[in-house]
Amino acid sequence: MIERGKVDREGEIPVRRMSDGVEAALHCTLVLAGLPDGRVLTGRSLAALHGVSESYLLKHLRALAAAGVVDAVPGPRGGYRLARAPALITLLDIVEAIDGPEPAFVCREIRRRGPGKGQDPCVYKTDCFIKTRMLAAEQVWRDALKAQTVQDLVADGARLIDPENKAAVARFLAAEQR
Repeated sequence: MIERGKVDREGEIPVRRMSDGVEAALHCTLVLAGLPDGRVLTGRSLAALHGVSESYLLKHLRALAAAGVVDAVPGPRGGYRLARAPALITLLDIVEAIDGPEPAFVCREIRRRGPGKGQDPCVYKTDCFIKTRMLAAEQVWRDALKAQTVQDLVADGARLIDPENKAAVARFLAAEQR
């Protein structure tokens, strides 16, 4: 647990913890956005490109497919491709496909326990003000993810990925796409 206002090892102030699968899913959707129409990449190829195990990645690719983010094309020439245009897939779509739509904060109503609890049940007619603030903050976070798309990641990559890495990925995609 990191104290409020402290930074983590990477020098960043931590926010809601997402599963590691979200990172893998974001990278995979970015790569799939670069495929020509009608082409696919296998789960094995995506796993090799990102240096993760195939079984680990397939679990997340299945979740993306179930959420309608990617299409899983069956058969010996099958693989994965985006189900929609990159501009129509939000980062929230990806996060929710992997981690689910449930709120990060769950109020357990601990204010109703212990010696400090109110004896009059009427004091609990309104939602806990801590819950209200936490859910409001989470909504801002979700709105920010909903406002960003895979197309935004494509634009960032075009601008920020160095030419050597772009060339290496392009060679990999040319060799691996079906």
